[in-house]
Amino acid sequence: MTKRYPVSPAPGPLEDYAMSFDDLFGARAQRHAFRRYMEGLLLPAERNKTLTALANTEPVVGAQRKEAQSLQWFLSESRWDPQEVNERRLELMVADAPSAPSGEGVLVIDEHGDRKWGKKTAHVGRQWLADIGKTESGVVSVTSLRADERIYYPLDFEPYTPAHHFEDGKNDPAFRTKLKIASQLVEEALHRSIPFRAVVADSFYGEDEGFKQRLSELGVGYVVALKPSHAWWHKVGEIGSPYEAALAAGQAWEDERHPGDWVKVMRRFKDGHEQQWWALEVDVGPYGPQRDRRSVVATTDPKELPDKATWYLATNLPHPDSERASDGELEAANLAEIIRLYGLRMWVEQSYKQVKHVLGWSDYQVRSDLAIRRHWQLVCVAFSFCWWAYGHLPASPEEPTEAQDAPAASVAGRGKKEDTEMLAGGFEGGKRVVGALCHAQKILEGVLRDAPA
Repeated sequence: MTKRYPVSPAPGPLEDYAMSFDDLFGARAQRHAFRRYMEGLLLPAERNKTLTALANTEPVVGAQRKEAQSLQWFLSESRWDPQEVNERRLELMVADAPSAPSGEGVLVIDEHGDRKWGKKTAHVGRQWLADIGKTESGVVSVTSLRADERIYYPLDFEPYTPAHHFEDGKNDPAFRTKLKIASQLVEEALHRSIPFRAVVADSFYGEDEGFKQRLSELGVGYVVALKPSHAWWHKVGEIGSPYEAALAAGQAWEDERHPGDWVKVMRRFKDGHEQQWWALEVDVGPYGPQRDRRSVVATTDPKELPDKATWYLATNLPHPDSERASDGELEAANLAEIIRLYGLRMWVEQSYKQVKHVLGWSDYQVRSDLAIRRHWQLVCVAFSFCWWAYGHLPASPEEPTEAQDAPAASVAGRGKKEDTEMLAGGFEGGKRVVGALCHAQKILEGVLRDAPA
């Protein structure tokens, strides 16, 4: 076997983590660039994390420096498989006890749009970008994210390619809608045998009958949102939507002692506080506790039904008292469980803050499909390292940390770290990068501080 030459190590625990990927990179230059790219993603930066920022060079002139050129080659031209890197990342997450998935979590399906211009960049096109709420030129990716009350991390992603990139437009066999991509991401999660209780998604996916039908065919439970305008065929004067069912139940509401058909549900959040919600089992039209599909309305105020605190949900999870609960393959779920599952979808909002903002998901300046996928994959690896590092924090202040070259943040037991505005610390004379463990802690502090239920 050919001797593998050593590379300049990454700081502290990042080197231990990076070594788990070394066999996926055949060349010494690739292993070196992998560490430098990860360091750049993890470090705080005053500008977007483009290749010049990751290499710590000037924005324009610095692009010609060898540090930036080597990262450019690593991203665009070198020979390594981003899918292999993703499989290894997920293997590490599943094998590590703090991040091992439980069967009580969910698989979140969502999409993300980045503003991008030009005609030569892969997947770019004028399309709806949900993140900014309007149609712009950009790149949209559909993502799957695994989440429970303890932890979340991305599983897979797939760019959506607009129809104009194909010779026959939407009739081209290679064209895939976002809903088709979402179904394939669920299939990939099942293929990996990663356990989850249900698929959760917003109303874009919840309103599509084909997507819900495909999940049922796969034997997967789901809890998806419906639009307030969601309705079915009905006679004049009859209830024709979950919203109308909630209005009717709200008229029967008197107070907490006389709630009518509403059921009180307590939502418990990660910071320890509780919030009282009310849930309604819709039993009209195509939905009902004894039917294949159920609809649930959850709100903080049954009388007013505030827009931002009212959910209209659809699920195929059986009612505990239904025949499907004993005869079907899906585990039954009461109203509290349905609300808990959909509440975990809010982790995807944290994903936007941490994976897609702090770590620079959209900051790539490359054109090819392969280079874009590689950048996204490395961002996912950097975020997974944050959880890995957080899971290996010392259990007490007296226990030494694994990071020897960077001062650790003040720790008073796991989850009780000092809250400061700094993103990282420990820069010594320009010869070392800021300790990756410190910044990883800060990234995770933001997650845990603002975490949903």
